[in-house]
Amino acid sequence: MSDIPSKEALSQKISRWLPSYQPTSRFRVHTDTSDFYQVDYDDVVILNNRPYLVRHNAREGRFGIDDEVKFWVKRAIDLEDGSRKIIKLVFYERFMSRIGDIEFECFRSPGKEARILKLVNGHKNFMHGQSVQDEKNNVIRILDFIQGKTLAAHVEDMAMDHETYYYEVFPDILKNFFECVQAIRLLHENGERHGDIRRDHILIDRESGNYRWIDFDFNYRHRENIYGYDLFGLGNILVFFTGMGDILLPDLRKKSHPWLDVLDDADLNIVFHNRVVNLRKLYPYIPESLNRVLMHFSTSANRFYERTDQLLNDLGEVRSAIGTASVPEGPER
Repeated sequence: MSDIPSKEALSQKISRWLPSYQPTSRFRVHTDTSDFYQVDYDDVVILNNRPYLVRHNAREGRFGIDDEVKFWVKRAIDLEDGSRKIIKLVFYERFMSRIGDIEFECFRSPGKEARILKLVNGHKNFMHGQSVQDEKNNVIRILDFIQGKTLAAHVEDMAMDHETYYYEVFPDILKNFFECVQAIRLLHENGERHGDIRRDHILIDRESGNYRWIDFDFNYRHRENIYGYDLFGLGNILVFFTGMGDILLPDLRKKSHPWLDVLDDADLNIVFHNRVVNLRKLYPYIPESLNRVLMHFSTSANRFYERTDQLLNDLGEVRSAIGTASVPEGPER
């Protein structure tokens, strides 16, 4: 490794990009990131002879737990060009997950995410970045910052009734989601998996409008269907934006909603038994072709998608059906 810049030189670089910032001699310089808890706010990390100023720890946004800090993921500034970066340090965890009767062993794999970053370099539907090693050979991923909101936030921020949403907004979301599924097919064709497909892992790039997958460091093991976990995640996203959000049984019960009279256990998600999947029962203008896709992820499903091509073929039929659907007019809308 080349000589580490002095703190005075680093302070000058910091001042260039943050003129109002007053760095002190107390900030630390890291070339070994093995203990990511020690890499803190205002520290500088040297990776591949390039300095990065750590600004914040990232926070988990899943299911509303916005205050859960991800100490191994740092928001940073590249002190050579001033660009914003996300730096993912090495963190290992392992757990078991289940879809119906199928059990998956899930684990974090920095090396796998590094491989995918190389595979999808320049692809419009993925985050971009590079992997480097620190002085202890930890695989660090340096990611370009994407300005934009998640698909989850985009849908949840809609201020309209479902029928208006379905006819005016849903077709464009479906088109972009179709591209996202095609992007996942690219991974599968190359023997890779996303591993953590969720609605908050699609960012809508504010600059380009492209839907972009983020966070591919989870992997999983299963002998029979190596892509099943990814496909289940895609199904959950499809149900979410088709319903303009999750339709949850506890919410319906609080309101004593009449929908409860038409729903039964067969209409629910195969894993999350409080989520409604059979949306055509609630919104009869949803075409049967789309509802058949949704029901692949219900407790009543007798077969599952095993390949992205199968899901893409069915979604192609859905897009054709939606393209020819008539839009209600006037007060009946």
